[in-house]
Amino acid sequence: MSLVSGLTGFKTLARREILRFLRRPRNTFVPPFVTNVLYFSVFGVILGDRVGEISIGGASEPIPYILFILPGLVVLGAISNAFENASFSVFHGRWNDYIEETLTSPMSYSRMVAAYIVAGATRGLLVGTLIAVIGAFFTSVGVARPLYLAAFGLVVSLLFASFGVVVGLWADDWDNLTMMNQFIVRPLVFFGGVFYAIRELPSPYQELSMLNPMVYMVNGVRYGFLGVSEVDPNWSLAVLSALTAAVLALDVALFKRGYGLTD
Repeated sequence: MSLVSGLTGFKTLARREILRFLRRPRNTFVPPFVTNVLYFSVFGVILGDRVGEISIGGASEPIPYILFILPGLVVLGAISNAFENASFSVFHGRWNDYIEETLTSPMSYSRMVAAYIVAGATRGLLVGTLIAVIGAFFTSVGVARPLYLAAFGLVVSLLFASFGVVVGLWADDWDNLTMMNQFIVRPLVFFGGVFYAIRELPSPYQELSMLNPMVYMVNGVRYGFLGVSEVDPNWSLAVLSALTAAVLALDVALFKRGYGLTD
């Protein structure tokens, strides 16, 4: 297979999956818009006035609570949508048997996987950007470290789109997709330092929180927005990048094996 035909197949599949969610804005963008308006209104404005400000190591002064929670909400929206899009695309293709058309195309397995992941990550980045824009209507939002923000946003979106492919291959029914997103992904984010500073937790909960990978994602994006973090952003980015590469390799291996794709 030539490079040109392989890239054409990749672009066609990625375009199809991106257009699928762009053509349904009421399903793609309206729910996170409404949900995050409520988050910012309740947690940021109403409770934020009671909480006041949050102190983080390295910050020259305390951070307003509504600004503190914004990066975590961006992460929650980005990874949930990246995961949902990739898992739905793969599972829906299996459920309705049209994924067989992709498998019989002259595309390598790596390009098939890349197309699903790129589409999922694109949705995650779009929703994350939407949430940041919503937050700008409630508080003054700056970007202290734009390169770090872009890097962490890209890595976490790619990572959870990659996880979505695994779950899309593993799931036996629609309930499995809902279970993974609602009962595993979201709780890990909420306990990942979105609404509180990790250092404020008593021992051993502070130490246990450091085992949660969401802590590093939330703090990485927070470093991009605010320039402060409770963990080393360079270490976090390196670990998350390695994990993303590992899950990508797993996706390709599962496709080559035909896991979940054939009876």
